[in-house]
Amino acid sequence: MSPCQEVYITGVGKFLPGEPVANADMAAYIGSISKRSSTLGSAILRKNGIKQRFYALDTAGGYRYTNAGMAANAIHDALKQARCQPEQVDLLATSTTQGDYLVPGFASAVHGELGIPPLAIFSFQSVCASSLMAVKNAWLNVKVSESQLAVASGSEFASRWFRPKVYQPFYDQDARPDPQIEFLRWTLSDGAGAVVLEPNPKPDGVSLRIDWIQFKSFADRFPPCMYAGAKSNTDDLGWGLYESPQAAYEAGAIALKQDFDILYAMFPVWVGYYLELLEKYDLDPNAIDYFLPHYSSHSLGEEMKRLLLRTGAMISEEKWFNNLERYGNTGTASIFIMLEELVQQQSLQPGQRILCFVPESGRCIAAFMHLTVV
Repeated sequence: MSPCQEVYITGVGKFLPGEPVANADMAAYIGSISKRSSTLGSAILRKNGIKQRFYALDTAGGYRYTNAGMAANAIHDALKQARCQPEQVDLLATSTTQGDYLVPGFASAVHGELGIPPLAIFSFQSVCASSLMAVKNAWLNVKVSESQLAVASGSEFASRWFRPKVYQPFYDQDARPDPQIEFLRWTLSDGAGAVVLEPNPKPDGVSLRIDWIQFKSFADRFPPCMYAGAKSNTDDLGWGLYESPQAAYEAGAIALKQDFDILYAMFPVWVGYYLELLEKYDLDPNAIDYFLPHYSSHSLGEEMKRLLLRTGAMISEEKWFNNLERYGNTGTASIFIMLEELVQQQSLQPGQRILCFVPESGRCIAAFMHLTVV
């Protein structure tokens, strides 16, 4: 086997469906699921700090793009930024929370949309952290010369699960709205992002050397927190074990939910892992030039800052780079969209260091990626 080589992100792309949707216009796309839903929605929007987002749905309840189609568009954008041709790609690693089909894998669907020659493919399905699972797979393959031009993508079509009919069989129109359901409806949005990885930097312009990518799952400590496919996160009866998909649907085992008590219990665990990596890599928080943290709500970002300040390992707030306000929480696409905007809008200088942080509340995963500008 060839010795390990350096790997560089030479292109970062994104794709956002349609026009930006302001807070006041959200109901035109995802509707209302109870009489009191909009009141709780307004409170959630005040806390999450999101001002606009993008939906692959249209106002008639149909769709403009598939999840795989959005991923393919983001990959084409990244290849354009890298000045590479699609037929040069020899490895595709995709990430998403839920593909367009149950079977086959999502990477197969994206490959089909790209229409490029045969290549190695890898599908990663989790929640937000699967983005860096895909990047790490591509990085390692290029690093050991198994691939010469790899792409990794993250894409989400969350809005399709938020249409009112998804909730009708089990959601009481007159009862108090369920925050576990409503929070995600008013927070998650659609979009895609991608990166191109090569063994050499671009001859000119900005490239990002991948120094390391680290993950850890803490699923041994927590039940599911953000989940779909069961009536509750204490229920072992998954949707496929009901007597029919219809029975699972009517029981509320399909809806996407978030358990807030568990979510807040995860924060100290994520921060503890961050401290572990600071020690492992002898990394000084003051040496980071840009910190790209993924979080789903402004209030959760503030909780993250509070804990980091208490540990003495806070990265200065002016170095934080996040675009939740403009794009909403796009799940696996979020870190790619942040990176794309950083590269396009900031005057990056050689030697600057970038730390990306993707916590996942699905069942508690923390993922970090360290980059150096070249």
